[in-house]
Amino acid sequence: MELNTIKPAAGAKHAKRRVGRGIGSGLGKTAGRGHKGQKSRSGGFHKVGFEGGQMPLQRRLPKRGFKSLTKHLTAEVRLDQLAELPVDSVDVLTLAQAGLLPAGAKFAKVINTGKIERALELRGIGATAGARAAIEAAGGRFAE
Repeated sequence: MELNTIKPAAGAKHAKRRVGRGIGSGLGKTAGRGHKGQKSRSGGFHKVGFEGGQMPLQRRLPKRGFKSLTKHLTAEVRLDQLAELPVDSVDVLTLAQAGLLPAGAKFAKVINTGKIERALELRGIGATAGARAAIEAAGGRFAE
């Protein structure tokens, strides 16, 4: 194969449609734009979503939902990760030093995944209902 013999595949290239070039082209006179109106004229387009002055759909529909601004600040910690910690009193700083929190996390919440067999004291850390029950069943407690 040589650079001067390379050609595109058959049918891959086709001539650009030339509008407004007479009756014989099939796209003469109005050039496929129909008769009259804003869209038939040069420069006759409007912004996306514009409905001719009617209240646009995105403004007619109600606003829904809620997006938490602190979602990325909270990290999850599993019960089995807590069980492996060498300390008896756990707070956010302890979890960060142990490498259990991602960078930028300011809050932690314990989720009920895995088992815990020993008593831990958790300070300033949230927990799901199942995780709270498991920690308290193991003799642990939550100090707020």
